[in-house]
Amino acid sequence: MIKTIFLAGGCFWCTEAVFQRVIGVSEVVPGYIDGTIKNPAYREVCTGRTRHTEAISIQYDDKVIRLEELLLIFFNTHDPTTLNRQGNDLGTQYRSGIYFTEIDQKNIAETIIKQLEIEGVFDSPIVTEVKMATPFYKAEEDHVSYYNLNKTQPYCTYIIDPKIEKLKNYFTNYITTTNE
Repeated sequence: MIKTIFLAGGCFWCTEAVFQRVIGVSEVVPGYIDGTIKNPAYREVCTGRTRHTEAISIQYDDKVIRLEELLLIFFNTHDPTTLNRQGNDLGTQYRSGIYFTEIDQKNIAETIIKQLEIEGVFDSPIVTEVKMATPFYKAEEDHVSYYNLNKTQPYCTYIIDPKIEKLKNYFTNYITTTNE
């Protein structure tokens, strides 16, 4: 069955690039969620005043990949312990978040976070927010498939390539070759 969840792990170029390479994921769309205005533009979101976060909408087949697996990939390809920041990307638009569309997704997300905390996987507490999805607004076209179209750009080689490498090294069984 195809399900939808929204994930925010810093710049949406990064999370989009990672999840485009995961089996069972049929669609990844970059955009904005959890803000205060309708149809925000990138330049507005970047100011932090709209309160949106850069996120991706993921359509996944839970018969092919379980949400638990998607969330483990999510937590291992960004830093869920830094509030409103991923690397040099700073601001509320870069916060870590899971925006669920079903209560089961909320419960699974909270269980995974608790498990990661108990196991001490990260040196600092996880600050990822888990909230019911609010309206999601697709990003402008020049942000769609950004990594795939701009792999040689410095941001892609220094920031996104290491995330793709983590995916390849730790989640080999979950990789599709479609976007390579």
